[in-house]
Amino acid sequence: MKLKWILSAVVVVVLGIIFIPMGYKYVFERSTGSEAVNADEYEAVATFAGGCFWCMEPPFEKLNGVSEVLSGYTGGDMENPSYNDVSSGSTEHIEAVQVHYDPDVISYETLLEVFWRQINPTDDGGQFVDRGYQYTTAIFYHDEEQKKAAEASKEKLAESGRFDKEIVTPIREAKTFYKAEDYHQDYYKENSVRYKIYRSNSGRDDYLENTWGEDLKVDIPGNYSDEELKEMLTDMQYKVTQEDGTEPAFDNAYWDNKEEGIYVDIVSGEPLFSSKDKYKSGTGWPSFTKPLVEENVVTKPDPGLFGTRTEVRSKKADSHLGHVFEDGPEPTGLRYCMNSAALEFIPKEEMKERGYGQFLGQFEK
Repeated sequence: MKLKWILSAVVVVVLGIIFIPMGYKYVFERSTGSEAVNADEYEAVATFAGGCFWCMEPPFEKLNGVSEVLSGYTGGDMENPSYNDVSSGSTEHIEAVQVHYDPDVISYETLLEVFWRQINPTDDGGQFVDRGYQYTTAIFYHDEEQKKAAEASKEKLAESGRFDKEIVTPIREAKTFYKAEDYHQDYYKENSVRYKIYRSNSGRDDYLENTWGEDLKVDIPGNYSDEELKEMLTDMQYKVTQEDGTEPAFDNAYWDNKEEGIYVDIVSGEPLFSSKDKYKSGTGWPSFTKPLVEENVVTKPDPGLFGTRTEVRSKKADSHLGHVFEDGPEPTGLRYCMNSAALEFIPKEEMKERGYGQFLGQFEK
């Protein structure tokens, strides 16, 4: 009897880990409240509500010109609301994302186009399987220019003939945005299995594909579909960057490269490492003591059969680059062990003409 009880408990725990039911999201940690975000600290900010904020982060985070996307709550008057407050309807806050972007690289109008392609703008009762006011849509404008752009964008969408119902997504003045609890940030990366199960069962992707068809993807320079990536990358480059693969040691382009220059992401071109920080590690892969631009490099736990390593990915393209280890030389003691297939080397002589002239100063020291 005791064994039967134990086995039953194990089954419940396993199902609780891998199963996310239709219609709502489990909370896996106790919600302790949120923190207000000061939008004035950022160059440009856009705020959108599109139902589940887990699903609204990825399409914006991968855009060139977007530096950060936060999941959070806005639209209500309660201070520091928790996920429990919002999900229970105890506040008028709704789930939303705050997008920090560079207007010289990507326009607010383009962000609006991306937003419309993530939602059902005719549904005022929630989004897809998530029902309730907290999952409704909205555009929160931060100034009059954003308000006018949002109104024009909504009018254009209504006149497109794509929808046979009224566009009900409201355009509202931005209120205090509260960053959601840490376990909600980058959920699609940190809990990829749970996220994929939730997303595939939500009905969002089917609706968007049926509604937009070939127009689903917004044409933005530097952002590629999977088909385009397969065309532009070699088999090894695709395997490494998109499928988290590893190239052969001592049989790759840069493991023994001694030229001066910088290494950039093969997909996006974002600068990642410098030859000034490269050293001979003896591993057969290019190794560096530190990134050239720290904010362009993202690390995350990578659990495996032989323990958990620390994976390294590029910020904009989300390319798998390699891993970082704590067995490197001074001054950092770190070894960023990268795959050549994820990198493009820009020689010092070509950096200015290729648009990386700001990094030439390091080679004059």
